[in-house]
Order: sequence, then C-alpha cells, then structure tokens
Amino acid sequence: MNQKIFFTSDHHFGHTNIIKFSERPFQTIEEMDEELIKRWNEKVSASDIVYHLGDISLARPERTKEILDQLNGTIFLVKGNHDKSALSYPERFQWIKDYYELNVADEEAQNSKQKIILFHYAMKVWRSSFRGTWHLYGHSHGHLFDDPTSRSFDVGVDCHNYAPLSYEEVKSIILKKDWKAPFGERED
Repeated sequence: MNQKIFFTSDHHFGHTNIIKFSERPFQTIEEMDEELIKRWNEKVSASDIVYHLGDISLARPERTKEILDQLNGTIFLVKGNHDKSALSYPERFQWIKDYYELNVADEEAQNSKQKIILFHYAMKVWRSSFRGTWHLYGHSHGHLFDDPTSRSFDVGVDCHNYAPLSYEEVKSIILKKDWKAPFGERED
C-alpha cells in the first residue's frame, strides 16, 4: 500500500460568503462544494491520510456529514474557528485536536524524521522553529505575507488551487525558502 500524507485547510463547505470574501471562482455554494470535493478526491485516495487544519464546513450538520462521507482518505482534524458542524460528526475523523506535533518519516530530514507543527492559526515562532521544524496553518486564506525565511506557510485551499497538498509538495515549497538556523549549528 502506497499511503500518502496530505495537508489542507479552510474548505468552508456550504459557506456562501467565502466565495466573495476569498474571491473564489464559483457562482454558487453547490458549484463550490462539488468542485472542492472533486479536487480533493483527484489527489487523495481512500488509503491516504489527510491532516485538515480547520474550517472544513459551515454547512448544516446533515449537509456536512454528506460532504465528509464523499471525501477520500482518513482525516485528522485540527480544529479551526468554524468547525461546529464538523464536530457534530466526530466519527468521521481519526481524531480531533486543537494543535498537533506530527513526525513524518523522511530519510532526507534530520534524524530521518520531519517534525511539523499543525495549527489552524499562523505563529511567528513555534516549538523547535530554530531547529528547522515546519509549521503549517490555515485561517488566513492567503491574506498573510508569506515570510520567505520562515519554514511555515498557509496550506489553505485558497492558496493551492482548491486542493490538498501532499507531503512532497509541502517539502518542495518549504525547502525553497531561504531559512537559516538563527544560532548556527549546535549540539544540545
């Protein structure tokens, strides 16, 4: 089984005002929801893992359940500020947390694992940021300045063609940044 890891945020399924607020290229919430489901499932297979960093749906709980049941993959939810509907269907998620520190096996990373801090909101600093730990967030819908020297960025759908990003895509974006350890090489 070739299981992939994906990251995403801020789908806002069922949210009419997000079309205007984020200048999404959809005429109706029905069109938006259908296209977001399609783009999710084009990238994510049933066996894949998705870390959703909040604000998955503002639709009524019944409609949210219908949408979540159409999405491929095992979903882990890091709560956002608009997840009341999603919380009414907790069995769809592997877990639901406010914050998470993920370790991904990666032979190219220090100690063969990449630590990633997952939170709905952007942070200027985070645990072990000075060591190169990554931070992925949502909430801002691409309205925050992306610091080219920080190993963090917005994984929200508004920034990435309305689809989740694979670990490999995230890694490619992060490693193009001009990040340098603030204290140089050091041993603890």
